[in-house]
Amino acid sequence: MRTPEEYCSSLNKMKRNVYIGGDKVGRDDPRLLGNLKVMQTTFQLAQNTDWEGVITAESSITGKIINRFTHLAQNPLDLIKKQKMIRLTATRVGGCIQRCMGQDAIAALSVATKEMDEKLDTEYHQRFMSYLREYQERDWAGACCQTDSKGDRIKRPHEQEDPDAYVHIVEEKSDGIVVSGLKISITMAAVADELLVIPTRALTEKDRYYAVAFAIPADWENVRLITRPAGLRERKKFKCPYTEMGVSESVVVFDNAFIPKERVFMCGEWKFGRRIALLFANSHRFSYTGCKPAVSDVLCGTAALAAEANNIERVSHVTQKLSEIVGTGELAFAAGIAAALYGEKTSSGTFTPNETYANVGRRLMGEFIYHEFNILTEIAGGLSVTLPFEDDFLQEVTKKDLEKLMKRNPQMSYEDACRVWRFVENVAASSMASWYQIAGVHGGGSPIMETIALNIETDYESKKNVAKYLAGINEELDQSKQLKSMPCDLS
Repeated sequence: MRTPEEYCSSLNKMKRNVYIGGDKVGRDDPRLLGNLKVMQTTFQLAQNTDWEGVITAESSITGKIINRFTHLAQNPLDLIKKQKMIRLTATRVGGCIQRCMGQDAIAALSVATKEMDEKLDTEYHQRFMSYLREYQERDWAGACCQTDSKGDRIKRPHEQEDPDAYVHIVEEKSDGIVVSGLKISITMAAVADELLVIPTRALTEKDRYYAVAFAIPADWENVRLITRPAGLRERKKFKCPYTEMGVSESVVVFDNAFIPKERVFMCGEWKFGRRIALLFANSHRFSYTGCKPAVSDVLCGTAALAAEANNIERVSHVTQKLSEIVGTGELAFAAGIAAALYGEKTSSGTFTPNETYANVGRRLMGEFIYHEFNILTEIAGGLSVTLPFEDDFLQEVTKKDLEKLMKRNPQMSYEDACRVWRFVENVAASSMASWYQIAGVHGGGSPIMETIALNIETDYESKKNVAKYLAGINEELDQSKQLKSMPCDLS
């Protein structure tokens, strides 16, 4: 397993293909430092013996100890440990841990390539597993490139005026393929070792050239990353870990890029477009049952700290509001536990979470994210957007005035109060706050996508049969399926 220093060293050796604000930059650009800090955490904790078995796992391929972010879950306990890892690491960085993107992509590819081989007599699974062995041994961090720019949303991929609205195959060669198109809103692509590309939707036969999956180094030839970092202003005195963290999103441009055959895991198998898209979505929504409770932990803790600074922490309506954040986060976490226990062992050996419970947990968090921020705002008051700049707290003349502003709870020191309100500003009213709000709705699929998935998975006839029985329309109630449904053995 790599150290944080080895990870950064690898990135610094990459070719410059990242563009930020019109500049062509390397991975060491200062605007990416916050994103790098988050990613470094996933390597740093793997070196910590206290985290053994949480952020590390035994590889199902080699039997070696690897970073769990490169691991394929083999049973419910693996999924539960993944969920725990994501929640705890996300809490330490103040929100999104980001590296789950690659983990969910390799899970989807491991299952889909096996199923394609079984039904179509292809050779994708062995090819992918050979790639995954290297992925694990090199401890790579991968970014999943799924969301296409989509162009006219009413039209299917093959109907688009510009075919680059979806990543597609331009040419098939004996030793590989040439692809072109745009993937958008790709988290942490600028600090990833690898880009893993998969379809974003169900496809028809006319869309066969859009049925493509592959993996390439993030600095691959004819690939450009147009990147938007998000972060916080550097503190001068009141420094804290949260302001060191950040994120970046990229438009990933494939400009007639050649992909070697050994890195291609789908090439025209359009019937599996929907399957691989949903496999990633399900795995990623399960990941959200870990990271979104972590965001709730941050918001709840910040709101509770603001209440203490305001000396209102024991007021009944404050504790009631805090309990709403706790309830939302823990319900989503519980949905993740259920998704693990009622998951499925696939023919590839990869254990996948139950789709209903994973989608329930993700939708709950997407629907309540703004409510949680609203609770923080109600408890903290307007100071998050009216707080004077840090320099004014350090200048001798204005410092004396602001000491009066900070004096609310007599048990809290001036410096601690300054740190509390500066942190509230960062969490509630910054570029990062906006990112977390919108990512909370749309990341991994907005609530309508979870609704669609739930409608696909739910047997409404069986629920109507319950009502028919209770209403006296049917004399019997068949519950044989439900009686046979049991949680999986943890191991």
